[in-house]
Amino acid sequence: MSTAPTDPAAKPCCGATRGAMPEPGRDALFLDRVRAVPPAPETIRSELRARLKPIPGGIFDMGARKSTFAADLDSPRLRVKLRPFLMSPVSVTNADYRRFVEATGYRTVAEHEGWSYVFHLLLTDAALWPVSPPGLPWWRRVDGACWHLPEGPGSGIAGRLDHPVVHVCWYDALAYCAWAGLSLPTEAQWECAARGGLARRKFPWGDEMMPGGAHAMNTFQGTFPDQNSAEDGWPGTAPVDAFRPNGYGMFNMTGNVWEWVADYFGPRPAQTRLPLTGPTGPAQGHARVQRGGSYLCHVSYCDRYHVHSRTKNDPDSSTGHIGFRVAGR
Repeated sequence: MSTAPTDPAAKPCCGATRGAMPEPGRDALFLDRVRAVPPAPETIRSELRARLKPIPGGIFDMGARKSTFAADLDSPRLRVKLRPFLMSPVSVTNADYRRFVEATGYRTVAEHEGWSYVFHLLLTDAALWPVSPPGLPWWRRVDGACWHLPEGPGSGIAGRLDHPVVHVCWYDALAYCAWAGLSLPTEAQWECAARGGLARRKFPWGDEMMPGGAHAMNTFQGTFPDQNSAEDGWPGTAPVDAFRPNGYGMFNMTGNVWEWVADYFGPRPAQTRLPLTGPTGPAQGHARVQRGGSYLCHVSYCDRYHVHSRTKNDPDSSTGHIGFRVAGR
């Protein structure tokens, strides 16, 4: 029997928060670690910047006509105008993050605190890790799980260097950006890039989830959360360049891993003028926005694998389905 709730109103994102209450000085501690990261040599920064692709910006319709989950605050649509910008065509990979760590000695929040959340079906023996966050039994707190031990002790990334780095919190993503001389995209930039030049479509390629009957992204198939047939070829993360890119050359903007963006989570700005120019999230807050869905999204529970889909998490939280990509100007 599935352990997922059946009440549609009780369907938060399939992700999990670290659960620590915001404490005075906690954010400052993490930001101090980010500020301590030495910048990469200019040769490396230039190399990383050269990987980015140009996004033309312009005017586009952001968000959904009507939200599937009201708490996601992804409707109504907004008419938005952006300047041209640069965006990575892929999520930051394990190889990318390993290079950063080897250069700086940076340790992620999961490494500092000794644990992260792993999806139960990816564990050899989930019974060894019985602790779950409230209401989310498919996540297990695994001691030692981190970006280079994605399923905990005994696992590794040797065969997954081209997969997205996971178990990175928002601060860990920010630290990489500080080293690389890049930034996290704003939520508006992320969605503009994800749409690939298409207007009011559900997916980066159009409105059909499986165009021509073929899988176009990495999501959960089967009965969530207990049985995954992995018909798309990947029970967990897929390589960052799996499946076809969209019209802007962006890969895996839906499915695979949730991606951190720069904005605080909260109500989006009101459409006070047409168009809104370069909108960002609230000026202050705690939770940060994540975009794009992940390999755990499923129509029966977390139907959030669309270009307009958004969720939130605390900036110090990490799981096995959260990553990020970078942007620049």
